Amino acid sequence: MTAGPTDDGAVPHEEHRTFCRICNAMCGLVVRTRGDRVLEARGNRDHALSRGYTCPKGRALPALHHSPRRLDHPQMGRGGARRTASWDDLLGDLTGRLAEIVAEDGPDAVAMYLASGSAFDSAGRRAAERFLAALGSRQKYTATTIDTPCKPLVAELVGGWSGLTPVWDHERSRLLVLFGSNPIVSHGHSNAIPDPVNRLREHRARGGRLWVVDPRRTETAAQADRHLQVRPGSDWLVLGWLVRRLLDDPTVRDDVRRRATGVDELAAALAGVDDATVAAATGLETAELAELLAAVREAGRVSALTGTGTSMAPTANVTEHLLWALHVVTDSYDRPGGMWFNPGMLSRLDTRRWEPASGAPDAGPPSRPELPRRFGEWPCAGLVSEIEAGHVRALLVVGGNPVTAFPDVARTRRALASLPILAVLDVVDTETTELATHVLPAVDQLERADTTWLLDTYQLAVAGQYTAAVVAPGAERRPVWWSLGTVAEGLGFSALPRDVSVADASDQTLLEPVLARSVAGVDGLQGAASGVVASGAVFGWVHDRVLPDGRWRLGAEPLLEQLRDASAAAGAAASTGTVLVPHRQLRTMNSQLRDVAAPGGRTETVRVHAHPTVAVPLGPDGTAVTVTSPWGELAGTLRADDRLHPDAVTVAHGWDDPNVCSLTSADEAVDPLTGMVVQSGVPVRLRAAGPPDPS
Repeated sequence: MTAGPTDDGAVPHEEHRTFCRICNAMCGLVVRTRGDRVLEARGNRDHALSRGYTCPKGRALPALHHSPRRLDHPQMGRGGARRTASWDDLLGDLTGRLAEIVAEDGPDAVAMYLASGSAFDSAGRRAAERFLAALGSRQKYTATTIDTPCKPLVAELVGGWSGLTPVWDHERSRLLVLFGSNPIVSHGHSNAIPDPVNRLREHRARGGRLWVVDPRRTETAAQADRHLQVRPGSDWLVLGWLVRRLLDDPTVRDDVRRRATGVDELAAALAGVDDATVAAATGLETAELAELLAAVREAGRVSALTGTGTSMAPTANVTEHLLWALHVVTDSYDRPGGMWFNPGMLSRLDTRRWEPASGAPDAGPPSRPELPRRFGEWPCAGLVSEIEAGHVRALLVVGGNPVTAFPDVARTRRALASLPILAVLDVVDTETTELATHVLPAVDQLERADTTWLLDTYQLAVAGQYTAAVVAPGAERRPVWWSLGTVAEGLGFSALPRDVSVADASDQTLLEPVLARSVAGVDGLQGAASGVVASGAVFGWVHDRVLPDGRWRLGAEPLLEQLRDASAAAGAAASTGTVLVPHRQLRTMNSQLRDVAAPGGRTETVRVHAHPTVAVPLGPDGTAVTVTSPWGELAGTLRADDRLHPDAVTVAHGWDDPNVCSLTSADEAVDPLTGMVVQSGVPVRLRAAGPPDPS
């Protein structure tokens, strides 16, 4: 923290080194403050990972911090009965009512939804997890089952542990292939890519090639050596074709058998993925596919990543399975020039003892026993039915907005409004806080100390960072750990580590046990202004410590069954019609950053994007349109977008108007292996609903 020159010759400002906690990239920031005002956030040029880069979301943190939507005071009561309350009154009422519910119906009557906001609050997330575990409730739901459950599922079934996250070896890779991923905007999906434009330029400057497979000509595709604009939902066929053609070589297949099981079973499941079928279903020329195959063979090892474009689709598990298969077949996992697995500076996974998991799920919630329980949680698809059945009577929402994230929007609203207790811990007002019985205003990331804990293993290096609070908490905001810790103590247990009391705790004391496990230690991280990089990519520990019998499992039967089903239906993929696909926005994200912008920037308007061949017959840009799926509809305004495949329509997620989740179903379009509600590849129909919007 340093004093700097003033703008007006009066009170000096201060500069603070911290890191952004909006997405996985964790970019370094310099935040300028004057008193309790946050004046500016900009990139920190001394930060080893982000190197001065930060996106518009990070630069908008001052606007978010001072947003008129900030929650400043505890509130109780619904609708017209909503009133500002003291912390003592709110916590006393919440604790007493939770105690009554647990006494009447048991701990499973209390559920918790942990969303993205909690993922970037180390002490708060750890307290929330401890709270639910100590209470004894199985009713845990997280954002993992919203858009990415295929990744931990395939990691567990193929690699033996759900927490394995492949990371691009950006310093050695000769070929990077992206499937449904746009890191220039998203900064990676699970995998973190800070400073993405320059990282990709450096990759190409070293002689590496970049291919993008996506039905949309994204910002990343525009920078690629080659963009294969596939028909939406057909990405998996490109991967399947590559794997099949590689395994057609007997020498390659023999080599793969030495490092993996199920090789022949996988090849048999891909028997129908031939040139003609793949070309017809993807819309690609056979010559384009052959060129990609040649690029893979020339590179030897390949780096490939998927994003929400594939992970939210009906074939999410198939695509991710084949992505892992491509890496295993080319000996690219846990190997230089391919993908590595970050053990984490704080997690230190390479020092642990591992027992490979079978990947078998437990039963779902009582109202939806067919849904799988994996990773210690139930799918979000089952929460509303649990409320409707009376099994859940209290819901704690930590850093999330189920109204805009869950399917069946009207049904979700009714269920949340029916709860005797809906307690929401957040930093801004949302559609969910409007339905809450208890609103607990939380500190934002500039008002608390933190460390890179939950996202430790997603980074491009073995690195970590600790940051102190930049400013003191404003109004009556409190840390999430303080709120949940106080309720827990009122219920007779502790939500804090080592049973430390809330009165004796602080951000620093709660984070010290995490920092102590790191390679750098407590002093090493707390004393570093811009984070610590312990090393670049490391290799071999997954082969040595994690893999079942030292080999990958390519023949997991649940995955093969879905692959066989997809292969059998591949011929029909060319005639699926118009479908919904997702996209990310550069400046806005979910609920918190929808209407704030960095200085000189602008917020983004959500439109219904369609290819001109679809959009122009409906009217000019701004025309009111209705998008209809088998399960619902939404109203929006049209934008012709020639970057899209003609069969694709896209609307940004995270908004209430329009709300993409209106087009989805928790009952009829759910993946059986993960319980994820399908949000991409949904068949839709567009029609004009009114004249153009003059704005």
